[in-house]
Amino acid sequence: MLEIENLTLKYGQSQILNGINLTAKPGQVTAVMGTNGVGKTSLLKAIAGRHPYDQGEIRLDGKKLDHLSAFGAARAGIAYVPQGREVFPLMTVQENLESGFACLDRAERGVPEKIFELFPILKEFLGRRGGDLSGGQQQQLAIARALITRPRVLLLDEPTEGIQPNIIQQIGRVISQLRDEGEIAVVLVEQYFDFAFDLADDFYAVNRGEIVMHEPKQTIQRATLLERVSI
Repeated sequence: MLEIENLTLKYGQSQILNGINLTAKPGQVTAVMGTNGVGKTSLLKAIAGRHPYDQGEIRLDGKKLDHLSAFGAARAGIAYVPQGREVFPLMTVQENLESGFACLDRAERGVPEKIFELFPILKEFLGRRGGDLSGGQQQQLAIARALITRPRVLLLDEPTEGIQPNIIQQIGRVISQLRDEGEIAVVLVEQYFDFAFDLADDFYAVNRGEIVMHEPKQTIQRATLLERVSI
């Protein structure tokens, strides 16, 4: 379980996150929603070790993670799929997947067959360069690369952005499968409201760097959530 307590983050003199509290449980999709610029991506970057935070705690399965680097966060079990995907364009699909080996012990360095069960197209394109893939295929590759690290937490930042509808459906099915397997906590930042609302089990609405609403799927009203994340 991922626990965030009283997390604050600044860019220079600008306060971006102010006392964020969030919990993401294995076997659930936790959606972090809100308009552009409210701090959602900054929150994921702080969790993933991509940006230093000022105060607060990040705990994974009860263990405090002290201001980890991106490599340290990956070693601890946190995988991050950033907005924009960050696929290596001149490397093949196979090489992009193998770049996920960096945080694994030597004995664990292999591409599980499950990756190709989740994303069959990648097996066909192993020799193709990452830059030659469509946006949707690159997104599948980015998620696959993250899963190779055997994470306990999967952070997804806008996975549907710029993706064709049929690939969005495939990605949704993969997220649902990962949730149902019960081993990974998925944290989803997503502007596509219906996609997030259909998938998520728990919702956090963010505004100006603060959590303004937290409610589980069982009790949330769609119209209420839509109003909160559209402000």
